[in-house]
Amino acid sequence: MTTVDPTIIAKAQSWLNSNIDSKSKKEIQALLDAPDKTELIDSFYRDLEFGTGGLRGVMGVGSNRMNVYTVAMATQGLANYLLECFPNQEIKVAITHDCRINNTLFADTTANVFTANGIKVKYFRELRPTPMLSFAIRYFGCQSGVMVTASHNPKEYNGYKAYWNDGGQVVAPHDKNIIAEVQKITSLDDVKWDKNDSLIEYIESDFDQIYLNEVKKLSLSPLEISLQKDMPIVFSPIHGASGKMVPAALKAFGFENIHVVKEQAEPDGNFPTVIYPNPEEAEALTMALDLGKKVKAELVLACDPDGDRYAACVPDGKGGFELLNGNQTGALLTYYLLNKWREHGKLTGNEFMVNTIVTTELIDEICKGFGVTCYSVLTGFKNIAEVIRNLEGKKQFIGGGEESYGYLVGDFVRDKDGVSACAMVAEITAYYRTKGMSIQDVLAEIYMQFGFYKESLISVTKKGKDGAEQIQKLMADFRTNRPKEMNGLKVVKIVDVKESKVYDIANGTESELKMDKSNVIQFYLEDGSKISARPSGTEPKIKYYFSVHETLPNREAYDAVSASLDKKLEGLKKYFQ
Repeated sequence: MTTVDPTIIAKAQSWLNSNIDSKSKKEIQALLDAPDKTELIDSFYRDLEFGTGGLRGVMGVGSNRMNVYTVAMATQGLANYLLECFPNQEIKVAITHDCRINNTLFADTTANVFTANGIKVKYFRELRPTPMLSFAIRYFGCQSGVMVTASHNPKEYNGYKAYWNDGGQVVAPHDKNIIAEVQKITSLDDVKWDKNDSLIEYIESDFDQIYLNEVKKLSLSPLEISLQKDMPIVFSPIHGASGKMVPAALKAFGFENIHVVKEQAEPDGNFPTVIYPNPEEAEALTMALDLGKKVKAELVLACDPDGDRYAACVPDGKGGFELLNGNQTGALLTYYLLNKWREHGKLTGNEFMVNTIVTTELIDEICKGFGVTCYSVLTGFKNIAEVIRNLEGKKQFIGGGEESYGYLVGDFVRDKDGVSACAMVAEITAYYRTKGMSIQDVLAEIYMQFGFYKESLISVTKKGKDGAEQIQKLMADFRTNRPKEMNGLKVVKIVDVKESKVYDIANGTESELKMDKSNVIQFYLEDGSKISARPSGTEPKIKYYFSVHETLPNREAYDAVSASLDKKLEGLKKYFQ
């Protein structure tokens, strides 16, 4: 029998003896009575914390689960912090949600607790994608916002993204301060439950057009779109919140031949047609690709449930489609935006872009080629938003993104925006079609100018408390027993973001890293390859990011260089598997 820490039993008992609903009490008692205590331990061994994705976890009863009580306690902590930060002011918070199970319940709970604390709520009448919440915060002058979503996680999950008054997710010091306030809520009795419906104002569907008007302003090639307006485009929201907005954005840009996957058009938190609602996974795009073949689409697009991530597939020239990864679409967007800004005479030397430290360095090389500063930040789009906020009124943001299928064009939204990204990728496809070029042709052009980069990713997921401890030990081992070589190649440099150190192994020197601390370690090999290891902030998972590159001398060498890079990637991945 599994030994249970007495503090876990005590926490479960305190919930059992509190003023929670009878159904939850029965579930807790069942966990206490069960011979196998694994579920009890996982449900109560800690409190859910804000990580890079905010509050996120499996739905169920307990302090380490998403339920109305953990949502209410988190909201009370956030409310207390807002009241402290904005004393004697009218405080407003925007709230929306995506399609997940219990999302309306959790969003209602959030709104009720805010109003019980005298805070006004701007509440979307219907589910809407994350970027619209970010935009609404700034548009309505809110001090904060909450998006109830678990992004692309499996259906058992739900979550809670907290935003600040700039429309970006909370960053330091607010993130830690909010956690501290939440931790002060030691009892459900500390939550104010007496809602005030008079403090709720609903955001109606007419707000959609306000947002779409801003999206439409991003278009840089209206003439080329008009020439390609009949270009067949397939889109799937994968049962999520972007089902109305992406087709509307494509139409606002001028595209007329749009096909939405009917089987995945309606919101459904059970995600019945996919294993995982993640557009990074080819399986989730099966129906969209089938429809793409049927209508001979030039572009197949999809978004994750909350509409901040996007995926793009293009014809492979063999009757099928190629799923572009986030680094490829990020490079395409960067290259296109900078070309068009230069063409329009808008590059003055005062513009900038942003990406994350695990995103392809190809984007940095493209920016260098155009003389545009590209800032590199920690993983998480909140860090990109922070740079935009810090430089607001000083420099002009063009665009930026991360490898995990997230991109932002323009700064009226302060989070990744799958809606506008889909529209811009469609514009890129149309623009280059008028030049007689496929997307593969454009990528080859980029690789010849700036280097042929390829990336890959391995995610290793563990379960529960034991899994989280295994991952922490793994990261500790990387630091205490630093590898000297990987896959037969010497490690020449190690960047330890947690320790703020750069170790130049080749020269035997070390220096300080000027970046906020984070549990990330990066290994650079003698052939230029880079491997980044990063644990998730919200679940027991570790991700390994691999990047390799070579010179592409000409278009004819594409296949050979591509195969060489694939071989390098496979060797590195085997080392970590």
